[in-house]
Amino acid sequence: MDDIVQHEELPSFAIFRGKNGISYAEAPVMYAEGVSPVMAEHWPRLQEAGYDAGHNVRLIFSAPGFSLTHVWFKSGFPLPRHSHSADCLYYIVAGTLQIGTEILGAGDGFFLGVDAPYTYTPGENGVEVLEFRTSNHFNIRMLADNPAFWSKAIEQVKSRSTAWETEPPPVAGA
Repeated sequence: MDDIVQHEELPSFAIFRGKNGISYAEAPVMYAEGVSPVMAEHWPRLQEAGYDAGHNVRLIFSAPGFSLTHVWFKSGFPLPRHSHSADCLYYIVAGTLQIGTEILGAGDGFFLGVDAPYTYTPGENGVEVLEFRTSNHFNIRMLADNPAFWSKAIEQVKSRSTAWETEPPPVAGA
């Protein structure tokens, strides 16, 4: 792995470049935990429907006790309710999202403590978010344990996956 992205000890100074970020599929940073039978049944169908075309998640920087991730969720992306084993500060770079009753846009953000459950819905042009975490190794625990949620998510992915292939990132400030 590029030493600009991963550090084995906390440096006193480091430069990182977004273009050197690596996919979470390649980065040993997040691990799944507590997969329910309902999720285990539906997850493969969600993947087959084109789920991965709806998001781009890249690790930008990692050092002991700290990580920075860039996330782009495309329009209509069904983010399951989940939690993480690390505190996280979210900063919206472009686009919008709805969390609860709040609609947040570029320059807004939110904080979630360890194991706080959440989900949000990307806006009509998607959303780009920076995630600052207090760990460089943390879990994702899916809390959506309702078959109706997963069936709806699969249908949503099927209806959006072709459009996601050419959807441009949201524009900051628009």
